[in-house]
Amino acid sequence: MHRPDAPLSGPAVRDPFVRVRGAREHNLRAVDVDVPRDALTVFTGVSGSGKSSLAFGTLYAEAQRRYMESVAPYARRLIQQAGAPKVAEITGLPPAVSLEQRRSSPTSRSSVGTVTTLSNSLRMLFSRAGAYPAGAERLDSDAFSPNTAAGACPACHGLGRTHSTSEELLVPDPGLSIREGAIAAWPGAWQGKNLRDVLDALGYDVDRPWRELAAAEREWILFTDEQPVVTVHPVREAGRIQRPYQGTYTSARRHVLRTFAESRSPALRAKAEAFLTSAACPVCGGSRLRPEALAVTFGGRSIAELAALPLTELDGALAAAAAGAPEAAGEAARVLVGDLRARIALVAGMGLGYLSLDRATPTLAGGELQRLRLATQLRSGLFGVVYVLDEPSAGLHPADTEALLAVLDRLKAAGNSVFVVEHHLGVVRHADWLVDVGPAAGVHGGRVLYSGPPAGLAEVAESATRRYLFARGPVGERAAREPSGWLAVGPVQRHNLRGLRARVPLGALTAVTGVSGSGKSTLAAELTADLPGVGRLAAVDQKPIGRTPRSNLATYTGLFDVVRRVFADEEEARARGYRAGRFSFNVPGGRCETCQGEGFVSVELLFLPSTYAPCPDCGGARYGPETLRVRHRGLSIAQVLELTVEAAAEFFAGSPAASRSLAALLEVGLGYLRLGEPATELSGGEAQRIKLAAELQRTRRGHTLYVLDEPTTGLHPADVEVLMRQLHGLVDAGNTVVVVEHDMDVVAGADWVVDLGPGGGDEGGRVVAEGPPRAVAAAAGSRTAPYLARALGLPEPGRG
Repeated sequence: MHRPDAPLSGPAVRDPFVRVRGAREHNLRAVDVDVPRDALTVFTGVSGSGKSSLAFGTLYAEAQRRYMESVAPYARRLIQQAGAPKVAEITGLPPAVSLEQRRSSPTSRSSVGTVTTLSNSLRMLFSRAGAYPAGAERLDSDAFSPNTAAGACPACHGLGRTHSTSEELLVPDPGLSIREGAIAAWPGAWQGKNLRDVLDALGYDVDRPWRELAAAEREWILFTDEQPVVTVHPVREAGRIQRPYQGTYTSARRHVLRTFAESRSPALRAKAEAFLTSAACPVCGGSRLRPEALAVTFGGRSIAELAALPLTELDGALAAAAAGAPEAAGEAARVLVGDLRARIALVAGMGLGYLSLDRATPTLAGGELQRLRLATQLRSGLFGVVYVLDEPSAGLHPADTEALLAVLDRLKAAGNSVFVVEHHLGVVRHADWLVDVGPAAGVHGGRVLYSGPPAGLAEVAESATRRYLFARGPVGERAAREPSGWLAVGPVQRHNLRGLRARVPLGALTAVTGVSGSGKSTLAAELTADLPGVGRLAAVDQKPIGRTPRSNLATYTGLFDVVRRVFADEEEARARGYRAGRFSFNVPGGRCETCQGEGFVSVELLFLPSTYAPCPDCGGARYGPETLRVRHRGLSIAQVLELTVEAAAEFFAGSPAASRSLAALLEVGLGYLRLGEPATELSGGEAQRIKLAAELQRTRRGHTLYVLDEPTTGLHPADVEVLMRQLHGLVDAGNTVVVVEHDMDVVAGADWVVDLGPGGGDEGGRVVAEGPPRAVAAAAGSRTAPYLARALGLPEPGRG
């Protein structure tokens, strides 16, 4: 492995390298590596090899830990922290900025404008240089924000739509009593019981069928804005003494509206939305602002009208308006418009000029969101920091990758170090330095195989990256399958698809291509509707398989049920009267009651954030000692959950039910994951492959349509080959597979291609070309064609 010879400690001259010694995070095996500063370094390796553990889990985590040590103790409570990484020493590490694809929990108020802070500048422009009606007072910038009390339309509270509900929506079955759950919109668990008990204390009959209550009572229970407080005397439950408490009543409508507007949980917001009907706000017309703000114009347009324009159009509108601004506002307009246009150019340069400032963040793809953050960082003026990026090419069409590389180069030229976890070979070849981790995943990885300039990787025989980076020619064409029929899609009228029609061959593999924002995911979503000619639909997306550590690989695939039954069949378990439920860490009985099956406990510290430590009773095993005494082939249930899929396949070789699940996981390249791997620690690509494995182990009946949105995201080229073998196997078994994809090698191996575009946003949304890969590779006007032709080894359109 190439490594500079500079010592770890020396004179005051700045060490040009970040030096890591003894990194043991996750599967890293006491890794030593030196990475240059002020350079573009790409971390490569197969999925699960340990590259993210090195870049994010070690380097970025240590930079964050050092920063946190400089923060006052009382302020640390307000900042979410990660634990200290398992590493002996890191020297030469500058402050770090992380740009991951993971999204926070965006609310309906988060938009392109708020993420990029362009909305702040636009509001300042209207405040300082806007044309006000005669006699109107000048407004400050907050008055132009729908997210402030000063600016939000009072009718819709700045949401742009009014949401209403009705008795029919809130109470779908009026034959039930309140105690039986008549008010379906109420929350579950204790909150719902509390509301029922409060109503009981207020004198309402919670045991009479809903329809028999007086109309006035039903109206008050569902729609009142009053919030009375009463003393509740709970009914005593077996073994538990419940003391009286002060309970506050909240109507069903108030609960639903507040949850929808304020909750950061997508699941809770979706549940609330099911009880609402919405329409554009009749007061603000959907603009979200007060009339006073909408009356102010710049260049003849209100701030809402400018925010609705695609960024490329907004740029032109601002330039024209600044030229015609009145002299009194001229200097302020010139400065503010200049700043806005410079920042818009950065976002447009990332291939995102089709977005508008008012585009809601939840509607953006992960790649779009990360590139917006990247463009924002270019204006931050930071230098001397490390930017750690997680696959910035994800969701990028090959035509947009060059713009990304230019941005990475600008960050480096500004005096920063750029560390990128990446699989895209174009980005890998562009690197100044390469750190290749492997050779395989999980316990078979965790070593740095090479650290040095990219060309040197050609000499490292055990690297999985080497074969794809150097000695790989065009994919070439494969014999196309004969369709068993055709699926007609459309006309689709959704987002930027305006009356789009397309054809998908049944019994074949179809790739949907196009630049970012062209409408690919919208078309894929339309395919998941109930279409004729499809026996069964399976949408295999990258959403998490669970939102808490209690959900894991084994629970999602159903393997945990099999494992628990195996333990319940052990002689000792039968002698003790243990059934399968005893071996779940999610229910009382077999679990450790000290940590309630979590495996860890929260430790409260004065003036410091809560920290977590292994449970003092079970030591992290999650089960009680009696449960752990039951063994299967020498291992406890906790030890079995620590096995990798690969090791478990050998351990459960005699159990057909377990073997089927494990074989499916091995087939999609997930042999390195532990059975008890928490859902919260899985990448989007891993979650998608677990879902695919769950599909592969099903007993297939009839024809199934599989729809996958960018299944190769997060996958090394070696893993892509494994995945595509499975997808082609599904087609060979008589099913239909549709993939939204940017990987041209995958597209080249498809039977049929639907290319959308030609651009993004308003410039996209139509079928540019459709047909076999060779035909689309020759299509004039397609931005995909030249790259597909290259993958097939054909002349590019218009050449040769």
